[in-house]
Amino acid sequence: MKKDIEIPETHPRYKSLLYREKIVEGIEKKIVVLQGLIAHGRGECFDYLIGEETIPPAMDAIKAAVAALLLARHPVLSVNGNVAALTPGEIVRLAREVGAKIEVNLFYRRRGREEAIKEELIKHGAEEVLGVGEDADTKIPELGSERRRVSSRGIFIADVVFVPLEDGDRTEALRKMGKTVITVDLNPLSRTARYANITIVDNIVRALPKMIEVAIELKNKSREELEKILDNYDNEEILKKVLRYIIKRLDNLAEAGVTESL
Repeated sequence: MKKDIEIPETHPRYKSLLYREKIVEGIEKKIVVLQGLIAHGRGECFDYLIGEETIPPAMDAIKAAVAALLLARHPVLSVNGNVAALTPGEIVRLAREVGAKIEVNLFYRRRGREEAIKEELIKHGAEEVLGVGEDADTKIPELGSERRRVSSRGIFIADVVFVPLEDGDRTEALRKMGKTVITVDLNPLSRTARYANITIVDNIVRALPKMIEVAIELKNKSREELEKILDNYDNEEILKKVLRYIIKRLDNLAEAGVTESL
């Protein structure tokens, strides 16, 4: 973080302001584009609705997501600018725990930005980062944006793809290719949330550390135990539970008075 920015830990919005500064710092590093600020702010709004905590349906989705990654033959973690700015170390650690490759994938794709994200991930321990420059050598069918460009060694051959903070069009396109798609999205109504196989409705800064914890817990489980977790998972039901949670929480706030309930 910039040294001239000092956020007192006693500030009631300390963590939220800290994450904002990480996004701003990401812009200065050429990792994040200005549009990423808009996406981050939209996520903050939905985070308020769930109470800025990891709710039970999210934990169910996290467990299923980790099980899917551990069962995968070719799991890949897709990284965009906001993910690289907020959780570079956690992405690298999760990839290590589940045996996944890491690939850069961007809507606003520029070579300098790709390289900056790669450099940030390597600084946090990544040994290989796919999808940069000529390595993005093939395309996702039926997708017009720059997100269509992927690595033939990564997302293109992956059976399970983790696409946090994602665009709905690529999620849909990846599903059409027969891939299992996992996402982290604070908006349970987004196209990404609805098209993904497994949707973790949570802030990525909370979700990734929990995914790492669960990966450590589950990676010694048998294949049958992991398959059972997936067999019992229903993403549509999880999204319904999230919406019911939000409705109930807002109703409780309205009954008690917002100020008294916060």
